[in-house]
Amino acid sequence: MCGFDNGRMTELLLIRHGETDWNRELRFQGQVDVPLNATGHAQAHRLAQRLVAENLAVDHLVCSDLIRTRQTAQPALAALLPQLSLDALTDPRLREQHFGVVDGLRVDDIKVQHASAWAQWLRFDADGSMPGGETARQFHARVMEALRGLAHQHAGQTVIVVTHGGVLDMVWRTARGLGLGGPRQSDIPNAGLNHVRLQGDAIEIVRWADTQHLAGMPAQPVYDQTRLQRAEGVRAA
Repeated sequence: MCGFDNGRMTELLLIRHGETDWNRELRFQGQVDVPLNATGHAQAHRLAQRLVAENLAVDHLVCSDLIRTRQTAQPALAALLPQLSLDALTDPRLREQHFGVVDGLRVDDIKVQHASAWAQWLRFDADGSMPGGETARQFHARVMEALRGLAHQHAGQTVIVVTHGGVLDMVWRTARGLGLGGPRQSDIPNAGLNHVRLQGDAIEIVRWADTQHLAGMPAQPVYDQTRLQRAEGVRAA
């Protein structure tokens, strides 16, 4: 774990990538390199306009190396930090959780093709995983190492981080002092704006799931883990 400049806060503007066709199909995207759809591109441009309108003094930008985050980040980068090249601003540690053999599959397909793994998954055990994938605990360690390193490197600055829903879930749980087991408990919309402050080991949530800039756009697909768990009649581990 990186050391910290404990006297200086880092402001992180955390953004989930825009919509993909696989989001709408409720597929496990994981680390498959899926591009944005037309709605996702529109969301990315709305987001950039919002950031410009807020007149934020942004110092840096980083995103996962998958195309859906790169495409989401590009309009904001062009508007706010045009002197930087996106190719030099990616970090694979900010990728979505790796779901192993079910990466790319729809929920209904997983139920049929990997019934036992699906039943175990619905327990949302911190140390459980899909076959060949990461556990929540492994994922959390990867994500927090990346974000804390970023906060140390850019202490006292404001950084845009374009990443994935699972990454934001890890941040929410850490900030709220929640365990890594159990279903997701926060809203994490595509292209939503989330603002947190990191100082030392502390994470403060300033705002979360802000989608004012997406007003009037199509309703987003929602992968509700709690509803899935209830529908299957599974108890959390």
